[in-house]
Amino acid sequence: MTYLEELNPPQREAVEHTDGPVMIIAGAGSGKTRVLTYRIAHLIYAKGVDPFQILSLTFTNKAAAEMKHRIESLVGLDARNTWMGTFHSVFAKILRVESEKIGYPSNFTIYDTDDSKSLIRTIVKEMHLDDKVYKAGTVLSRISGAKNRLISWQAYLNDPFVKADDEAAMKPKMGEIYQKYQERLFKSGAMDFDDLLFNTNVLFRDHIDVLNKYQQRFKYVMVDEFQDTNLSQYLITKKLAAVHQNICVVGDDAQSIYAFRGADIQNILNFEKDYPDLMVVKLEQNYRSTKTIVDAANSIIDKNQAQLKKTVWTSNPDGDLIELVKATSDNEEGRIVANTIFEEKNLKKLQNSDFAILYRTNSQSRAIEEALRKMNITYKIVGGLSFYQRKEIKDLMAYMRFTVNPVDEEAFKRIINYPKRGIGNTSVEKILVGAYDHDVPLWEVVQNAHSFLPGRAGSSVDDFATMIKAFQIEVERKDAFEAANSIAKQSGLLRELYEDKTIEGLNRYENVQELLNAIKEYVDNEENEDKSLGAFLQEIALLTDNDRDKDTTDSVTLMTIHSSKGLEFNQVFVVGMEEDLFPSQMMMQSREDLEEERRLFYVATTRAMEKLYLTYALTRYRFGRLLNCEPSRFLEEVNPNCIKVSKKKSATREMPGALRKEGLPGSSGFIGIKKKPETRVASTLKVHTPSPDFKPSNTNNLQVEQLVEHPKFGYGKVQKIEVEGLNKKATIQFEHFGEKTLLLSFAKLRIID
Repeated sequence: MTYLEELNPPQREAVEHTDGPVMIIAGAGSGKTRVLTYRIAHLIYAKGVDPFQILSLTFTNKAAAEMKHRIESLVGLDARNTWMGTFHSVFAKILRVESEKIGYPSNFTIYDTDDSKSLIRTIVKEMHLDDKVYKAGTVLSRISGAKNRLISWQAYLNDPFVKADDEAAMKPKMGEIYQKYQERLFKSGAMDFDDLLFNTNVLFRDHIDVLNKYQQRFKYVMVDEFQDTNLSQYLITKKLAAVHQNICVVGDDAQSIYAFRGADIQNILNFEKDYPDLMVVKLEQNYRSTKTIVDAANSIIDKNQAQLKKTVWTSNPDGDLIELVKATSDNEEGRIVANTIFEEKNLKKLQNSDFAILYRTNSQSRAIEEALRKMNITYKIVGGLSFYQRKEIKDLMAYMRFTVNPVDEEAFKRIINYPKRGIGNTSVEKILVGAYDHDVPLWEVVQNAHSFLPGRAGSSVDDFATMIKAFQIEVERKDAFEAANSIAKQSGLLRELYEDKTIEGLNRYENVQELLNAIKEYVDNEENEDKSLGAFLQEIALLTDNDRDKDTTDSVTLMTIHSSKGLEFNQVFVVGMEEDLFPSQMMMQSREDLEEERRLFYVATTRAMEKLYLTYALTRYRFGRLLNCEPSRFLEEVNPNCIKVSKKKSATREMPGALRKEGLPGSSGFIGIKKKPETRVASTLKVHTPSPDFKPSNTNNLQVEQLVEHPKFGYGKVQKIEVEGLNKKATIQFEHFGEKTLLLSFAKLRIID
């Protein structure tokens, strides 16, 4: 069996131990796909197992297709008979056969997200509820979360704690909407994506004969990325493997980063409790990365308390030190990254596809994209659109375009009824036909809509025209940022996005804020003589048109860290390594949240094969203001022997906080990231818990030497007050978090005396 000779001892052990429960803890880059593939091949080739009796569950169709292809190359076409695919695809297949037992037709429809949202909007309208309170995305997210925890609409309505949560969120009708949504799905013979798993659990719970049928069929059950399973997925696999107990789960708790989707890390941490005779195999040899990168990643994840201990190692060369890059601003950060890619390509004869740029939030891509375009470096966005192609960006840009040029038909069609103002497609068509038939500019028809559209629609278009006229006056009198900011607010677009509290809604709101940041930077740039909105739109049009028709096969990859899991690149840039950005300020309320952010940093570092860059900016535009930033606490957790200050930094200011250059013997400027007790709290400590009577004070008359309390940084004394233009800043020495400079217009401070 020559294929076994290709495996290292732990890999071979995992492949050959086929009977009984097995958990394979697979460190980053340790060859887990090869192990899973060879394990299935070994079952078929060496053990004579019928491929129809093997169930292998993955999280992506791509992973399933890749594994099937590899198994085929080892054992032939028999591999096609294994039950292999994503949870949703495999159990949709089972439900097609068994659905009539739970009242669904075998040809049931599967609703996608847009279908579900449309149905929810219809229900909310029929119930005469406020669609701004019961936004379709928010409602669907709540229903999805319930289904992933196997909470039916009946259980939802009867749970007093759930009811209290909804009432506290000012959405007391959520349960009733859930009920109507499920009833309408059922009546339509439809399931949404979450129903495929929910209804499989119902099927196995209520029909023991069906469960027993599939327990006998699947003698071997394998689950990839087990750390990403939710309760619903966990229970299905546990039930299916209950008879033969030949269950093999593969995963890495250090790469569990999808809690926001319902993934429960406890599934892998507690797996041994479910199977006391469990065999655990640890794949600890990393084949992907240099020794420096592996050592750095180990030093990061070692700080987490909740983990299955393992020691990842590699026999690869030491490789280059990790470069820590300091930039004065997010724009400079983008320029340094683009310049570095250009230089490395020429120096090492690399392709664009050898590089990846990873960020915590999608909105960070804007400055990076602009810098890459100016260097003529082709790139692609993974898991999202190019910044200026995202819907929310195009919506606001359309408002600005139509204000500047009110005969822009495409911009008009995009914004006339967004946010909704009661102007339907028929009314829009009448306006456009009126302009064509009378051979007059579109704007003339819009300004005289009552002539073409009697009643409410005509009145709504008149109001729209009045709003655009007001925007035109703003554009004439103000610079690009002031005008754009006013348009974003007065159009209702910002409010629409702000009120959507789903993950997607928050991302869209952040993206619009990032566009406004870009306009503010354009205005602040002394090289731009014309600071009008029209001039900005022209520059952006040139940027976005610059590479529209280019071949993107060889491209630098831009993506969020969440999207990067499972991938690898020759050189990786992790940008925006700043406190409150990464770790995110929304993920520091508990140790569990902070540990998930640290796992996300671990995933980012382990994507790199040969070279890793960590970059941060001293200033970053947010909400139209230039804010001071400090390096992420995670930088202090990297083994200082693995990291050096990049010579690419162009700023002359001292490195802030706890970061400073060390002149180590025999080094060329290694960085030692020293932890000063007075400047940084240990990352394992919990965030300060505000006093029970905490209430922000009016800080207009804040004085030096006054004692204050901050909800995150705790107690401190004011050291200095500074005024820069309209901004007032206070430098405060906090008891456990060191010195911080805070903008008083943002900071929430309670004055103690």
